[in-house]
Amino acid sequence: MQAGGEAWKETVNLDGFFKEIENVKHDMRAVVQLYKRLQEANEESKLIHEAKSMKELHARMDSDVEQVLKLVKIIKGKLETLELSNADQRKLPGCGAGSSSDRTRTSVLNGLAKKLKDMMDDFQGLRTKMGSEYKETVQRRYFTITGEKANEEMIENLISSGASETLLQKAIEEQGRGQVLDTVQEIQERHDAVKEMEKSLIELHQVFLDMAALVDAQGRQLNDIESHVARANSFVRRGNVQLVVTKDYQKNNRKWACIAIVIGTCVVIILLLPVYLHFKS
Repeated sequence: MQAGGEAWKETVNLDGFFKEIENVKHDMRAVVQLYKRLQEANEESKLIHEAKSMKELHARMDSDVEQVLKLVKIIKGKLETLELSNADQRKLPGCGAGSSSDRTRTSVLNGLAKKLKDMMDDFQGLRTKMGSEYKETVQRRYFTITGEKANEEMIENLISSGASETLLQKAIEEQGRGQVLDTVQEIQERHDAVKEMEKSLIELHQVFLDMAALVDAQGRQLNDIESHVARANSFVRRGNVQLVVTKDYQKNNRKWACIAIVIGTCVVIILLLPVYLHFKS
């Protein structure tokens, strides 16, 4: 009856746990959708040549990445709550480290940690790709305006400053102010967009790292608990074996003591019997 009650309690506890996990997965699916939107926007940016269009796309991407940050911070908070909940559950009878419910929780959280790591890698990859493609775009724009191929150092300077006086002066002289200024403004908008995205994605990466550390620490803590439990069980088993050996030893001692008493009694009888018969006759 007691075992059945504990099994029912474990099931109830896991029902609540899985509900919380499903909430986290729901948020993660929303993050994946936003990631896809950012990917599409990044591809769209390659076709843009006007400052106004770039500014609109910039605003849209900023909004999406802001939403990603918000969701990921919510996920982090839910994982922290799950960690506290798991620690409390291990204190309940039948739910400690090594129990079936605890192993289930650990397995599910490990699976979740892998998905979070994949998401982190995806966003990190997007950040790297955007930086690399932006550099290529600036290089192409520079060639369009000046007719010259910029070296690596010049591109880095353009990226860090947004535009250079040399580029402006030469372009205005050769092609006319209006056309060039729009191109330069488009480069500036693209520069601002990439820098803002990089800043947000770095912050996002840090939140992912915090979550990974949280789940990893929980896994290590559980391994330590299970290790202690295993050692304790080993000590108990060795103690039980020693107890059995001691009992066998004591039993053998009592048996040989009884045999010695019987033999001693027989010897006494044998020695006293002739004396007894002599006095009787």
